[in-house]
This record gives sequence, structure tokens and C-alpha cells, in this order.
Amino acid sequence: MPTLADVQQAARAIAGAVADTPFMLSETLSASAGCKLYLKFENLQFTASFKERGALNKLLSLSAAERAAGVCAMSAGNHAQGVAYHAHRLGIAATIVMPAGTPLTKISRTRDHGANVIVHGSNLNAALTLAKELAARDGMTFVHPYADPAVIAGQGTLALEMLGAVPSLDVIVVPVGGGGLISGIAVAAKAIKPSIRIIGVQSEVYPSMACAMAGTQPPAADRLTIAEGIAVKEAHPYTREIISHFVDEMLVVEEAAIERAIADLLAIEKTVAEGAGAAALAGVISNRERFRGLNVAVPLSGGNIDLRVLASVAMRALVRGGQLMRFSIAVNDQPGTLARLATLLGQLGANIIEIMHDRLALSSSPKGAVIDVVVEVQDHAHRAVIVERLREEGFTPTLWQDAI
Repeated sequence: MPTLADVQQAARAIAGAVADTPFMLSETLSASAGCKLYLKFENLQFTASFKERGALNKLLSLSAAERAAGVCAMSAGNHAQGVAYHAHRLGIAATIVMPAGTPLTKISRTRDHGANVIVHGSNLNAALTLAKELAARDGMTFVHPYADPAVIAGQGTLALEMLGAVPSLDVIVVPVGGGGLISGIAVAAKAIKPSIRIIGVQSEVYPSMACAMAGTQPPAADRLTIAEGIAVKEAHPYTREIISHFVDEMLVVEEAAIERAIADLLAIEKTVAEGAGAAALAGVISNRERFRGLNVAVPLSGGNIDLRVLASVAMRALVRGGQLMRFSIAVNDQPGTLARLATLLGQLGANIIEIMHDRLALSSSPKGAVIDVVVEVQDHAHRAVIVERLREEGFTPTLWQDAI
């Protein structure tokens, strides 16, 4: 297993090439969570992820002959970018195998960093198999995304920075996919401060490590996750062994909690986190009583989220918070009806975002129409006032029930 000395050596090796990112107390999120919540902004790394740390430490450990032969890696995005960026910077040829379904932004950025990108397979396991085959065939060094002592030691440098800045930390809460980040953090943190608790967080869709630690079978991953960066189907024996020695607890959170955490970070901290990057915060917010009154560290492990997904998360947060209201109204198809509705909404302070006048809806009379409306409102109370006033004016709105 990697040791504290390995992590300290990694810190010296990568110093100056990887950012010592801000580690700050969030006053607003602390009040919400009932604890002192410190955020480690790893989404501010050059490739927007902590993965640079382990990737660079591994690359720096290669011999001259290994550098000349090049490296090969498998990743759904952040490890790929870390390897590609630092390999290019060090003059090492890199081939990256990425599974189909990887966000397009991560594929394009990996290519932009100079790597030869191969998109292959429907999941990480298929991509991993090909990457290992290519590495063996062409004599390249395979850079594993998490089950490698040099990679784990590099990730552990996060613990040195967090405890160096705030020695009074009681808990570090870490997102877990393959387990490389939490392994490195746990090894270093427990050596520096044995009393500190290390808690991992996984999505309910891919709770592989949590199930492995509990001795249960993970559920079949039959749906997509917003946290694709930690979507690992099977716990790796190497990181599982480290986690069993050094990690105190594994939490599993709902997908909706991760989505809300992304939205909270965007709205409150004005920072962008991908699903995996927000998972640890979701773990804290979903389990307030576990952390009440404690000094808690949360690494925002990555910020590489597809803009389309981020836009959807932001808009859904407005619906959830009552600031977007969607409803349908069946009306008689008479001149002035639509204008009267729009005027009324304006008088009530509702900003029309979208409106559709549908005469073909089979749910209405042939002499009628259905008007579908999306409006921006202040909050739930304002929404209730609008609904009541619409009814008083002869409109009967049917509210869309959004299960989010």
C-alpha cells in the first residue's frame, strides 16, 4: 500500500505543475448543513479535475525507456485529460481509450491536449480491456485510473493540502468511483491525524464499493447517472483493500441529491461541478445529523460537466424551487383570449418564458384550444397567488407535476 512518505514524495514531485487549489469555508452551505463545511476547489485545476495529481506523479515515475515507448490509459474523461495534458507537456505520446457515452466535451478536450483518442465499448470495462491490449501490443505503459500506487499517492496530496490549511478537520468526505482518490486521502490523512474520519460517497446507481464493503451485491446499473465520473460497476480488489483499512464509512446518495448539490454550488458558490464532483457535498447535505457541529472537508473533485446537462440542472432547480411554473389552460377559441391571459400574467408579475396555443389538442372542444404556459415567478407563495387569481378570472390552470 502507498504510505504517507509516498504521498509526501508525490507532493514534492508535482509541485509547481499542479495547482494547490483554494480550500475555503462556505458560510452559506455550512449554515444549511449544520457544520463547518470547507470546500476544496479541485475543479479549478487546469483540466478541471484532481486527476492531474495522480496522472502526473505516475508519469514522473517512468524511466527514460518507458517515456519513449509512450503511455496508454482508459477513462471516461478526467483521468484521460490529466494523462493527456501532462504527457504532452512532458513529451510523452499518449493513447486514451474512452467508452461510448463519454460526454463529448471530455472527448474533445482530451484530443485538444494532444492524445490519440479511441472511443470504444459501451462501458468502462470494455474500454479497459482494449487499453490493456494496446499497451501490451505496443509496449506502452498502462496508466490505471485508480489501482496504481503512484496514482494513489498523487491523489493523496489533497489530504496534505487540506490538513495543512485546516488542521482541526474532523471529517473528510470523498466521492468514490474506483477508489483512488479516497485511498490516497485516507492513507495520508490517517497517518497525519489518526482521529480523523474518512467517509466515501457513491451514487445509488453505482454503489459498487459501498456494496463490497457491506458484503452485498450491487444492483444492476440499468439507468444513467449524472455522476458518470464515479460510475464504476465493480470494486477493484486493490483499492478495496486500502479502503477496508483506512475508510470509516461509505454513504450512498440519491441521484436527485447529486443534482441538487450541483445546483447549490452553481447558485451559492458560483462554481461549476460535475456530478462526481458534487457527490461528496450531496452526501453531507443528505446526512446532516452525521456531520452536525463538525469541521468537514469536501473536495469538489471535478468540473467537467456537459453544458447541456448543466443548463438542464439549472432550469430544473428553478422548477424545484418554485421559480418556474408550468401549467395548461383549456379555453374557448375566441379572439382576445390569449391576449387577456398574457395581460393578466403580466399584471401579476409573472414573466412569460414560453407559451403555446394548441387548437389540435384532442382533450379540448373543436371550438376550443389548450394553452401551455411556462412563466417565471418569485417563489411558491407567488405561484399560489397567480393560480388563485387565474381561477378568479375564469381560467382553470392544470399545473404540471414535475417529479424532480
